[in-house]
Formats: sequence, structure tokens, C-alpha cells
Amino acid sequence: MISKKFVLISACLLAGACATNTSSLNPTSSYQVVRGWPQLPEGRILGQATGVDVDSHGNVFVFHRAGREWPETPPTTKIAENTIEVFDGRSGRHLHSFGANQFLMPHGLTIDYQDNIWVTDVFLHQVQKFSPSGKLLLTIGEAGVSGSDRNHFNLPTDVAVLPDGSFYVSDGYKNTRVVKFTSIGRYDFEWGRPGTGPGEFDLPHAIDVDAKGQLYVADRSNARVQIFDAQGRFLQQWTSDSLGRPYSVAVRGNRAIVVDGGDQPQQGLDRSGAAELALNGRILSRFGRFGNYDGQFRLAHDVAVGRDGAVFIVDAWGQRVQKFTRGAK
Repeated sequence: MISKKFVLISACLLAGACATNTSSLNPTSSYQVVRGWPQLPEGRILGQATGVDVDSHGNVFVFHRAGREWPETPPTTKIAENTIEVFDGRSGRHLHSFGANQFLMPHGLTIDYQDNIWVTDVFLHQVQKFSPSGKLLLTIGEAGVSGSDRNHFNLPTDVAVLPDGSFYVSDGYKNTRVVKFTSIGRYDFEWGRPGTGPGEFDLPHAIDVDAKGQLYVADRSNARVQIFDAQGRFLQQWTSDSLGRPYSVAVRGNRAIVVDGGDQPQQGLDRSGAAELALNGRILSRFGRFGNYDGQFRLAHDVAVGRDGAVFIVDAWGQRVQKFTRGAK
């Protein structure tokens, strides 16, 4: 999910390093928050909500940290409460939850084409795949052991899955790389290193793929989104004041949504919101800003788009998930 307003220049095309700059745009919002969505069971609250996606039935899965916050020292005990909540995408009704005693520090969540659930745990240094019913199907990485080889991660952030079941992992906070695996979890190839140039990263925080198999990487600390072909070859980047600091990107059809989480460790008062973009790079609208009210975010962390076009954004510091639709009241 990605988008941008950018001017293509012939020299840029020849150099293979096109950049989108949307700083001159001031688009109005076509999205409004759906108030009263979701409906948590009485007495239940979300913890820091960091991952979200939508399955083929329109159910919304939210990955959160229950009562745990990011500590100075990595915890050694797993979160005792359920960390994955499932809601009906239309009504917001809470359907079920799972994930107790399985995670140290939840981060990204992705639903694949078979409705399997993929999650990243930054302190377990693992990627896990679950069936739609919550059965563990695959684990990549050694629990609690960081590394930069073919069998280890170092604080991985997100997963993007292709129709054939192969997948990319953004390995994220320390290794600053993207790794491709086969459908059975065998290492295929990787790219990326610390830096600001094309194909280099400073915290690849989230990833998504479009219908052409192109990969979009929210290169958070470089304040840009980079786009690559299926083999990891750099195509272009989107960066501008209007885009902000991308924490996540979601592509659906010919549209993309990018969420800007603002600067860390500052409170993000200058930014924190979302932008809708056409895949030609033009920003179509912006919505949301820093705050605690409906339609605002303290730290917009991840985004997903349903088949009906509804947008779901998790707010880590706000400890909630919000739904946005066009023209909602």
C-alpha cells in the first residue's frame, strides 16, 4: 500500500533513482473515522497495538502487547494474556482472541492469500506463521538469539507474502536488510545495508507487495518509502514533508496508504497521520493528526486496507485500532 506525488525527470529515470516529492501538496481528506468501532468485551483494553491486517472474510486481526511496553532490557518471560484480537470488520464485534504465552514483544502482523497469519516478534527474533484457526505452522529464526546469517534475525519487523507462498521479511531494527524465503521457509536471497542510498536502509519498519510483485519498504528512519522489483532491484523512492516518516505502507489495487508515526523519541506533535496515494505517486488525501480524539493518533504504527476499501490503523501509544471509510460519520 503506497502512494506519492512525484515528478518524473528524464535524468532521474536514467539514473534509476526516481524520488517522489509531495511537499507542495495540501490535499483534503476523503476519509473519516468510524466512531464506535471496534467493540471490545467489557473490561478489556488493548495494549500497545503494533500490527493489523484483514483476512478474506473481512475480519480484522490486531497484534498488541497487552500490558507490556518497550523496555530498556528485553524481557525473558512471555506475555501471559492474549495478544491477537479478531474483530468483524463491518460491525466491530469482537470475535475471538489468542496468542497467550507465545510472545515477548509483538510487532508486525500479515494475513496471506490463504488467510494464514504471519507475525514478527522483535525480542524473540522470530517470524511465525499460524493457520486461520491459530495453529502454529512455521517458525523462522532461533528463539531469543539474534544474528545476521541465513537462520537468524535481529529484531525483525514485518512480513510480506506472495501468492505462491514465498515471503519477504524486513529485518529491521539492527540488520537493516530485507530477506526473501521460499514457501517452506528456505533462505533465498537478501539485500540492504545501513545507509541512505538506493537499496540501503535505516530501520526498514514495514513492507508490502503490490499486484505486480513489487515490494514497498517503509524505510522509517530515512523518512522514505523505497520500491523494489521482485529480485530486490531498486526502482524508486518516495520522500517528502507531506509523507513524513513512514512507519507502514499498505497497497490495495491502484491505491496505497502510508502512515506517518512522527519522530522518535519526540512526541510527534508535528506529525502523525496517514496519506492516501495513487500508484503513480500522487497524494490524493491526508487524514488524521497527532492527538487522543477519534480520528487522531499518538503513534500511528501499522495500516491495513480491506477489500471494501476500509482502512484500519493501529495506534501504539494510543493503545487502539481505528477504522476509516470514505464519507463515514
